[in-house]
Amino acid sequence: MTQVAGRSIEIRVDDLTSQEVSDFLQAHMDDMQSTSPPESVHALDLEALKQLDVTFWTVWDGNALLGCGALKELDQQHAEIKSMRTSEAARGKGIASMLLTHLLKISRERAYRLVSLETGSMDYFEPARRLYQKFGFECCGPFADYVCDPNSVFMSLDI
Repeated sequence: MTQVAGRSIEIRVDDLTSQEVSDFLQAHMDDMQSTSPPESVHALDLEALKQLDVTFWTVWDGNALLGCGALKELDQQHAEIKSMRTSEAARGKGIASMLLTHLLKISRERAYRLVSLETGSMDYFEPARRLYQKFGFECCGPFADYVCDPNSVFMSLDI
């Protein structure tokens, strides 16, 4: 539990079985599909997030779902951040920073040396890019199975 503005916020590994989490992720997919061309939507669906190489976390304030994020292991030294999202009500309140701090802590504990991500290049994704830059992520080329795409920004952080 972490205290944020006097509230107890909990980040927990999630098994992706609740309807609330499923609906939250569907809203994420809907946003990605409305802002990016189909070939440039790289968000993982519910089944892909359940794979053994992915760990998925949710952020809660009591019964209120505030956000989510995942780490996908690319190899023993390299992980990818996936499905970072905060609820509309939680945006601008530090929840994304708290979750990103948690994901980077877990990455260090797992001895990853590099954490990468893909986000959109459109204005909609500017707050996400600023957040990642604030944490030291730098633009890089495509990694894993990604290819150059004008709708994507690739970033990485050596840890």
